[in-house]
Amino acid sequence: MMKRYFILIGLLLCFISGYSVGSPRQDIGEPKDHKKVLVRFAYLADLHISDVATNVEDLEISVKDINSLKGIDFVILAGDITEFGSDEEILLAKSIIDKLTVPYYIVAGNHDSKWSESGCNTFSKVFGYEHFNFNFNGIQFIGTNSGPNMRMAPALVPRESIVWLDSVTRTLPRHIPVVFINHYPLDEGMLNYKTVIEMLKRINTQVAMCGHGHSNRVFNYDGIPGIMGRSNLRAKTTHPAYNIVTITTDTITYAVRSNSHTHKPWHKQPVQPWQGSWGNAGHQQDNKSATNRQGPPAKAVWTYQDDSDIGSAAAFGFNMVFISNTAGVVKALDAADGSVKWSFKTDGKIFSSPEVCEKTGLLVVGSSDNYIYCLNAKTGKLKWKVEAAKSVLGSPTIYKGIVYIGASDNTFRAIDLASGQMLWVYPRIKGFIEAKPWADDQGVYIGDWANQLYAFEPKNGTLQWVWTNRKGRGLSAAAVWPVKANGKIFVVTPERRSHAIDAKTGKELWSARGGRESIGLSPDGSTVYIKTMQDTVLAFSTKEYTPAAAQTASPTPTANSAAAPTPATAKTATSLAQAANPTAAPTPAGKPVLLWASHTGYGYEIGPSPITTADDLVFVPTDKGNIFVLNAADGTVAWTYRFSIALINYIRPIGNRAILVTSMDGKVGVIKY
Repeated sequence: MMKRYFILIGLLLCFISGYSVGSPRQDIGEPKDHKKVLVRFAYLADLHISDVATNVEDLEISVKDINSLKGIDFVILAGDITEFGSDEEILLAKSIIDKLTVPYYIVAGNHDSKWSESGCNTFSKVFGYEHFNFNFNGIQFIGTNSGPNMRMAPALVPRESIVWLDSVTRTLPRHIPVVFINHYPLDEGMLNYKTVIEMLKRINTQVAMCGHGHSNRVFNYDGIPGIMGRSNLRAKTTHPAYNIVTITTDTITYAVRSNSHTHKPWHKQPVQPWQGSWGNAGHQQDNKSATNRQGPPAKAVWTYQDDSDIGSAAAFGFNMVFISNTAGVVKALDAADGSVKWSFKTDGKIFSSPEVCEKTGLLVVGSSDNYIYCLNAKTGKLKWKVEAAKSVLGSPTIYKGIVYIGASDNTFRAIDLASGQMLWVYPRIKGFIEAKPWADDQGVYIGDWANQLYAFEPKNGTLQWVWTNRKGRGLSAAAVWPVKANGKIFVVTPERRSHAIDAKTGKELWSARGGRESIGLSPDGSTVYIKTMQDTVLAFSTKEYTPAAAQTASPTPTANSAAAPTPATAKTATSLAQAANPTAAPTPAGKPVLLWASHTGYGYEIGPSPITTADDLVFVPTDKGNIFVLNAADGTVAWTYRFSIALINYIRPIGNRAILVTSMDGKVGVIKY
């Protein structure tokens, strides 16, 4: 009895010594088996720093707690550091994380990259890198970012990081134990997960760690152990929490730390000796064409694999193909065989789709180095460039010698194509712009990431109206390329709705369930095609619709409803007589006329890329590299084609029953059908 008493007293003293609240430096203790600790680190994920005060407070609490601990060698932060990837959020996160008294290593997550106003530049500039590779006490730590960068799609380790990871895993000595860090699990949620697993199988990978799921979970990636770490956020509890990871000579343990207390490990795994391979044989990517369902088989004339991601549409002209990539390079390829004719380097990533004017022989594109570039399309020589205050992620539209383009500096510009002279600017855009505007004689139309869709007078920039669905910024009509027909602007939004808006007044005429950000128009303008998020393409009439039973008048224009455009020359500023009040109460919408609904077989789908048409066919891009081709008359599937593993950016018909295609993993090709 007395012996048991002394044991209990001893355990109590150990507990008080190890976990006393408020002690200058808490010792989290050696493992009970007294094996040598090689490394102990704090593992944080999914911080989601934003204007939500508790998210900021949660990180501050965790940083302070880590600083109070003894025996922490460093901190790893596994993505979704911010909520919206804004410059302000990234800088705020950095200011808190920099208070750590031990080193830290960080990778970006989808929330840091998808809605990045800087085009994924600020994160890398502020933190200094996009992947890391270091050795601590004989253990190699390798981390990569995983997108999706700017384009809504499943995750994708960028092409540049894949090339880097390939080199690292080919040169690293095989006996060295490796910890791999990525925001996403290595499963179908990340499009090139098989490639990553294949590379990790070359080396002595002990564990692949991730975040994203906001919970502690255990995985097995074809024999490679996987761990998902919980979010740092308090969620429905009262305290934030993170993981303490301890690696000894023979064991890896994972324990949650919350409210100044390190809990009993929730998972342990043995350290595995290197035996020459992991699990089963390595995977190979399946890039074969899908079996054609009907019609003639499609065949690649040529394909070109770039060394960087491509997050933009390719342009076509002068028997050349023009692409831009995330290394900041514009390239011209020979349309006959895909050979490179010329290249032009900018100083930032490019997500802007280049546009060519064959009449003038000029090409225009934006870059995240804050410049809008105009090049000679035949030679690649610089004609002019215009500076913005922030990244230019928007794609240009050239109409009647004027370049219309938006940027991340809250400004929309109209530039003379021939000279580069600014014709007008509108400096009161609420959010950043990433899409391509529609332009015609009556208006220029573009959405932003502050949930506003703008209509401008083409010649002088008068704001005609502003439309909003009155949802949060994440449900903005910002990634969609608007289309116009029969006096209506058509957009789709991530709230999974399609909208028809009167082009003169900005009043919503009808709204329908279905869609996300992918939309297209028939050549004659009679039909609008909308890709839904679950297997179905819808075709609506652009002419006919059933008006709402009770129509209300459109909002009364007011001079105070929005700021006026700012002329770039000495011209007198135009009035706001036609500007509609975006805060007015919504008007009831009518119902569209559905022409057909096609259940295609593409499954769950979130890609924002536009739908295109040619030869009585509808070309539907997907986020997993498949092209679905429908008969325009009834929506039946004509054929399908497997182009890539990643998001199809754009399918451009170029005549002679051929299409020009780019995909996010850096692939370009001309396909004949």
